[in-house]
Amino acid sequence: MSTDLKVVSARLHRVRMPLVHAFRTSSHRKTFLDHIVVELTDASGATGWGEIASSSDPFYAPETVETCWHIAERYLLPAVLGATWEHPEQVSARWAKVRGNQFAKAGVDMAVWVLWATVRGRSLAAALGGTRSDVVAGVSLGIEPTIDDLLAEVEHQVAAGYPRVKLKIAPGWDVEPVRAVRAAYPELDLHVDANGIYTAADLAHLRQLDEYGLTMIEQPFGPRDLLTHAALQRTIGTPVCLDESIETVDDLETALALEALQVLNIKVSRMGGLTAARAAHDRAQDAGLRVWCGGMHEFGIGRLANVALSSLPGFTLPSDVSASEKYYARDIVEPAVVAVRGVVQVPGATGLGHTVDRALIAANTVDELALGPEQE
Repeated sequence: MSTDLKVVSARLHRVRMPLVHAFRTSSHRKTFLDHIVVELTDASGATGWGEIASSSDPFYAPETVETCWHIAERYLLPAVLGATWEHPEQVSARWAKVRGNQFAKAGVDMAVWVLWATVRGRSLAAALGGTRSDVVAGVSLGIEPTIDDLLAEVEHQVAAGYPRVKLKIAPGWDVEPVRAVRAAYPELDLHVDANGIYTAADLAHLRQLDEYGLTMIEQPFGPRDLLTHAALQRTIGTPVCLDESIETVDDLETALALEALQVLNIKVSRMGGLTAARAAHDRAQDAGLRVWCGGMHEFGIGRLANVALSSLPGFTLPSDVSASEKYYARDIVEPAVVAVRGVVQVPGATGLGHTVDRALIAANTVDELALGPEQE
């Protein structure tokens, strides 16, 4: 029997979900998210689900929901439809000529991996090479109106059992909130994330954070400013973590050569999918970097893909795979992703391991596109 798969139809669903708590970073504030759910169907009727978790605005990365929709419709899905393949890595190679557009690629690549795992009767984690049955989760907290509000949020998450808390920081909201949280929680695994808002002029200021026992300072400077990241890392004991700077394994090689990081945040969306994220994990392991899986407030589909990726052996730090309820009153997978005392179980069932709630997707879809039947 042939082992080839062929995608014969594809759908894009632009799904809008309200957040249970507004989230503010150094660049913007959001109360709801629009993500694109990717649905691929093969000749047997099996379905693979993916999620394009791009921001609506080009603040975290250049892409937006609209650009991702265009790239997926015009370039990525046509490269998949009607093509025969045996392994997901062969599919991502079909759009190799498309530069950038990592978020759009990630959602389609994810759907291909889920489809392949489903048809093979394997869990997504097993298909990727995962070795863990559970993963430790951390939470990310946005910039709050006051330090008291922040402390209340930290208290809530610590009470829920999360062992790591990440604080978003920005000029005017950095040393003081960190000092307050550290004073209240001396033993908490605490790190900060600036999303690239600082410049070389802030080096001396950021060095003040070195006294608070942070697990890492994540992406303090712009994505391409690896030299300033290296300058900070040379002069502080706190590990520097890179996020936005690392979109490809080639970027990682450059950062390693410059000694610009000690920790790597691997995001499926930022790196263009599970194929590239797994390759980054392997290279980081070889280099001795500590690794964790970052998130983009994914709905359940993308969240479960992150959980599966986090089951790989190199993910030794808590990852952004917290429970669905932290962000959504109801998620688009059943059951929702659950964290018990900060630990999330890795699904062992076929594919994503959870059922996708088609009715909830339909109820929250603001735009839809169908492609197929199969194109040659």
